[in-house]
Amino acid sequence: MQLFIGIGIVLSCVFGGLLLMGGSIRLIWEPVELLIIAGAGFGALIIGNPRHVLSEMIVQFRQIMKRKLQGSEFQRQLLLLMYELLQTAAGGLKALDAHVEAPHESELFLRYPLVLEEPKLIAFIVDNFRLMAMGKISAHELEGVLEQEIEAIFEELQQPAKSLQKIGEAMPGFGILAAVLGIVMTMNTVGEGASSAEIAERVGAAMVGTFIGIFFCYGVLDPIANVMKQLVKQELSTFESVKVVLVTHVAGKPALLAIDAGRRLVQLNIKPSFAQLESWINSMGGGDDAGADADTPRRRAGDQRAQQA
Repeated sequence: MQLFIGIGIVLSCVFGGLLLMGGSIRLIWEPVELLIIAGAGFGALIIGNPRHVLSEMIVQFRQIMKRKLQGSEFQRQLLLLMYELLQTAAGGLKALDAHVEAPHESELFLRYPLVLEEPKLIAFIVDNFRLMAMGKISAHELEGVLEQEIEAIFEELQQPAKSLQKIGEAMPGFGILAAVLGIVMTMNTVGEGASSAEIAERVGAAMVGTFIGIFFCYGVLDPIANVMKQLVKQELSTFESVKVVLVTHVAGKPALLAIDAGRRLVQLNIKPSFAQLESWINSMGGGDDAGADADTPRRRAGDQRAQQA
């Protein structure tokens, strides 16, 4: 809804202002100018980007149109999924093989459909649980590996927004290109004896190209690129949350403390409190699969800390 409200404000203010000045939409309706500018921008986008970047750009654009953001319910499912995985790993990382080898067929993963809809995140989770199962790795080593992986993911996910922003910055130039072509055509009519009214009309039509280029830059492509950047930052915060959970677990901390460490990296507007997290875990049985009794997760975490001391 917010996206369409913003689009409505931009269109009503720009074209409504034109009408209030006594103008007409017909004055700026130049399909040929639009074809030149939009076609040049689209072609430049294809030339300057590999196929995987264009594919990711389409995916992110669909997420923007659907407003498919990782909300509070997604974070709840992610934290509970990580808790169940850690509880399962308490009996040995080999116990996770049935889940991480085929997550889309695992009953554990199927309980959290919102997380399962994120293929990049699922791949990140199962790959690093496999890494932990392959051999002994310290928390410091794991943290270094995950930081490098997240940095690589961030660079790849940011590329569509960067490319779209560059094309947006080029739009005024394409608008000038269309305007120059219009002026060239106008000058040809001068030699053919065109009237001053006809020349003025053609010059006005040529200048529409500059308007279209500027409008596409600041009114369309730049806002879309900005939303894409925010979408990627939100997605990366999820990866950071998973990273902290895994590193804290490898450091020997109880499952509840590891999940709480990941909770702290959730964005503030959808960040659950510790009490909420504990109530979620209690409502799912508190990790009975790990052999726990009716004690709360907080007490079990305290018992584990006492045993370690």
